[in-house]
Amino acid sequence: QVQLVESGGNLAPPGGSLRLSCAASGRIFSGRTMGWYRQAPGKERELVAHITLSGSTNYADSVKGRFTISRDNTNNTVYLQMNSLKLEDTAVYYCNTYPVVFDPWGQGTQVTVSS
Repeated sequence: QVQLVESGGNLAPPGGSLRLSCAASGRIFSGRTMGWYRQAPGKERELVAHITLSGSTNYADSVKGRFTISRDNTNNTVYLQMNSLKLEDTAVYYCNTYPVVFDPWGQGTQVTVSS
């Protein structure tokens, strides 16, 4: 049974925007802080942003002011609005709970920033 499904990744130019979505099963999403993570080629997976049930957010310094995380508690979905994209944002993006992650991870969604 698939529990985390990410979508919305694409090829975008530097300075462009993308909006990622993550549909989670209720038993994962309900009552939990959700996060977006990313893994670039040759690098470890890192936390990008997280959002609590009440909507409090926190961002990695590298994306602060450019990315916005949000959630829809009715539809068990978390979003990541990505603006002013940079080449270094290229990665596979995943959603999961935070700080303790659910296993297995979803398949992720590829974001490629290139001119």
